[in-house]
Amino acid sequence: MTVHEPESPVAAGAADAPTATGDDFSEFLDVLDLANPTEDAFIGRHPSKVAARTFGGQIMSQAIVAGGRTTDVPLHVAHTHFIRGGETDKDLEFRVTRLRDTRNTANRQVSVEQNGEVLALVLLGYQTDARNPLEHADPAPDVPGPEGLPPVYDSFAGYEEVISQFVEAPHPMDMRYTNDPAWIMKKAGDSLDYNRVWIRTARELPDDQVLHDASLAYASDTTILDSIITRHGLSWGFDRIMAATLNQSIWYHRRVRFDEFHLYATHSPVAAGGRGTAHGQIFDRSGLLTASVTQEGVLKYFPAKAES
Repeated sequence: MTVHEPESPVAAGAADAPTATGDDFSEFLDVLDLANPTEDAFIGRHPSKVAARTFGGQIMSQAIVAGGRTTDVPLHVAHTHFIRGGETDKDLEFRVTRLRDTRNTANRQVSVEQNGEVLALVLLGYQTDARNPLEHADPAPDVPGPEGLPPVYDSFAGYEEVISQFVEAPHPMDMRYTNDPAWIMKKAGDSLDYNRVWIRTARELPDDQVLHDASLAYASDTTILDSIITRHGLSWGFDRIMAATLNQSIWYHRRVRFDEFHLYATHSPVAAGGRGTAHGQIFDRSGLLTASVTQEGVLKYFPAKAES
């Protein structure tokens, strides 16, 4: 479960300096290099920079690696149900159950555990691509390319104390907003019902599709809830907001190379009952829709008390 307490942000951004992303990326690869003590059992570490609870993107990416190490069939969907938060000073256990195997399909359940308790259940579906005369996809939004956009850590200047958890978080990803991030919009008094950011790993990944799929999953949990709060003119850090991810699904439509820039376009269709839902589409540089994401989270806002 990704948990964000009041006055804390929801996303991984860059570290204090641009050069830090290289170290964070190396550690990210180490975290994805799971120990495999027995068949279908894996152990995952935490990075050295952590928040109060295990980042949900880390849990999903490690679970995808665990499942992917048990089959050669390509991943096409990952459904994650978060049950409780993880302690960041203890390793995570990933127990893979092989539900089905055929020549062109496979299904896995990954139980993510710690201290004898289940933190998350991840259902993974694998299927070989086939020809289909019915093909279509939404077009990518018309936005500036990533080359002329500043990296996200440039937007931290002047906001270091407000969004300190962004600044101090690990940043294995190169992220470049096409719109202002939440904290800058808040300062300007603006609101926005969508969010669009270019994202890729900070360095080149090995030629291993499982790691590219896992990296996309990690990135998918960074900015997806932003459009819920920016729609109301709010920002992490400035406003007292508590968010915790309940579940997330990722559909992989095409094979991705996630060390190349992808546009992550997100919006929120609804927030009700103390929960918010956000949808995301991930496009490659050519404009092809490569993955779709939906996330639901508990979302609570605590307005400041009016002065009497």
